[in-house]
Amino acid sequence: MAQAENTKGSEAPWHAKYPAPTYVPSEISREDALAMLKDPSQVAGRDYVLVDVRRNDFEGGTIRGSVNFPAQTLYPTRPAIFQMVKAAGIKQVIFYCGSCNGRGPRAAAMFGDYLEEQQFDGARSMILTGGIKGWAKAGKEYVDLMDEYDASVWSRT
Repeated sequence: MAQAENTKGSEAPWHAKYPAPTYVPSEISREDALAMLKDPSQVAGRDYVLVDVRRNDFEGGTIRGSVNFPAQTLYPTRPAIFQMVKAAGIKQVIFYCGSCNGRGPRAAAMFGDYLEEQQFDGARSMILTGGIKGWAKAGKEYVDLMDEYDASVWSRT
């Protein structure tokens, strides 16, 4: 078992095969995101899109209306995501992972770089401050806006 752990520990991180992003995404607080989700004039898939970039830890629920694009596959799918965002006229692409300390910010930066490469200023690539963990632990009004919410998952984190 220790040998397998050493082998895994020596593997390059998933993002090492892609260019390091340079874009610095802005952040949206969970309070502002909650207000946006509750605002009937703001429509998911039209005005904004929430992108959950978790893969193996995609459990416990997700914010209602989110799409799942695992961070590990985001880089090669940026052109397709861009076309969807552009065609729909989406203004905010909000990425999140577990705590938004790694995958979420990196994915948002990768997508932000792509927006800049396309010279497209019609959308912003952003990060949800605190990620899904912060959202799930923020109280009832937040978890009420989660699909497949499982309280037992969040009690372990």
